[in-house]
Amino acid sequence: MSSATVPLPLPAPATFHVRLDCRPEAVAKARDLTVTFLQGLNPSLPQDAADSVELVVSELVTNAVRHAGSRSCSLKLSADSDSITVAVRDTSTLPPRLREPDFSGERGGFGWGLVRGLAKTTSVTVEPNGKVVTAALPRRGVLVHA
Repeated sequence: MSSATVPLPLPAPATFHVRLDCRPEAVAKARDLTVTFLQGLNPSLPQDAADSVELVVSELVTNAVRHAGSRSCSLKLSADSDSITVAVRDTSTLPPRLREPDFSGERGGFGWGLVRGLAKTTSVTVEPNGKVVTAALPRRGVLVHA
């Protein structure tokens, strides 16, 4: 008689938090840590959902590196049965803003719109020493807002 292992829902929210030096190499490190975090979830995410989370982490950490002027930033990931939440903290109080995308590749302008399109919800919390940009993404696949 054989038995199959059925993944059980998460018993409690899974979380991960890391402080990063706010330099260009932090983006790759954040992506790698995110992949490891997501691979440890049970049940696992569909590949499109995992790709979306990884992309949002990359964009938010890139924004912190490029625009915040911080020496350090942090990444917090959490998972529950419905969502993966990405939170990036930096020392700038300026919120991200939608910009006209530069299709020549010179000045960017795609990141915040991309994050908002992939996430169920986004928020920016301004604090005395900076801000936290948070995006909650669905566990079950890509959600794209028009």
